[in-house]
Amino acid sequence: MPERTTRERIADALREQPGTPSSLATEFAITAHAALRHVEHVAKSLDGTDEELLVRPPECEECGFNDFDDPLNLPSRCPECKHEGIEEPAFKIA
Repeated sequence: MPERTTRERIADALREQPGTPSSLATEFAITAHAALRHVEHVAKSLDGTDEELLVRPPECEECGFNDFDDPLNLPSRCPECKHEGIEEPAFKIA
């Protein structure tokens, strides 16, 4: 049996429990940005299935802002209060 791709393994992991870009990066020995790209492709692969990618968007730790333009991103600071403490987005396949 051929070895599963990183994206297939990420999808399997997200079916079991939520993951952040950093946690996926650590688990699969990739960068957080690469993990985000993989998650984007996993989301597209779910189109037409009975599964969906649930996303908890990034959130400012200072003011609670969570209405970022792209929830599949790692913002460096809050557009509202300019605070740099941003909680990463989290993903789950349900």
